[in-house]
Amino acid sequence: MKAKIVAQGTKITVLSKGDEEDYISLTDIARYKNPDEPKDAVKNWMRLRSTIEFIGLWEQLNNPDFKGVEFDSFKNEAGSNAFTLSPQKWIKSTHAIGITSKSGRYGGTFAHKDIAFEFASWISAEFKLYIIKDYQRLKADENSRISLEWNVNRIIAKINYKIHTDAIKDNLIPKQVSARQQSSTYANEADMLNVALFGKTAKEWREECPEATGNMRDCASIQQLIVLSNLESMNAELIKQGIPQNQRLLFLNKMAIEQMKSIIDNQAIKRIESTKNTKSTKKEGRTTNEHE
Repeated sequence: MKAKIVAQGTKITVLSKGDEEDYISLTDIARYKNPDEPKDAVKNWMRLRSTIEFIGLWEQLNNPDFKGVEFDSFKNEAGSNAFTLSPQKWIKSTHAIGITSKSGRYGGTFAHKDIAFEFASWISAEFKLYIIKDYQRLKADENSRISLEWNVNRIIAKINYKIHTDAIKDNLIPKQVSARQQSSTYANEADMLNVALFGKTAKEWREECPEATGNMRDCASIQQLIVLSNLESMNAELIKQGIPQNQRLLFLNKMAIEQMKSIIDNQAIKRIESTKNTKSTKKEGRTTNEHE
């Protein structure tokens, strides 16, 4: 998605993907130095040998298809009075991915944030710091939104679980039974949903994953939580209709399969899941380091 940051009054477009692979507009950054012809500032920066060495090294580290022979040719020519290089020529000749460039009204030159910050340093060290500061603000806002979406999914799941247990209480649990018997009925219905979605009961999962933290649902993916929420709502309705559990299990299992197939490749959900996993990995890494 496109987002905007502001540095010393200059609006800068960020192609934000919710991860560490954001691309920032070099054209917008260049307007701080040359408002009328920002592309000239980009071309002048790309004439420098230090620039060619930097963006070439970035490609070598991140791009397996980068053409090293063409890069060496540019590096040898860089710095001479006759040397010129446009973003389009660099991309076409070396198959670079760190810089993208399109012509036209809605075009412009973008670069991976690592390269964009290097360009900003050439424009102005002070300006670069303002860019980094507002970029960090943007990422913090994105992380807060993603965290909110994750929490909303968990809250929805909890609300539907309450609807689910109320339907069990009103329709399946006989009057004047012990608390133990009630708990057994609740657990039985919960495990029926576990089998419909995960293919196993909570006990079976625990035996397979003895080292896991939390329960089966705590370790579920966002896609699974969304489907589980839908299963709980549907099961509540089926219970009210008096449909036997064995029939409900078959129906809900089919529903789970169909819904998982529908949302498994949803890119918005994948980005949330990816960010959640990245945060979890970083948190685990910090915890490990703290105990070393």
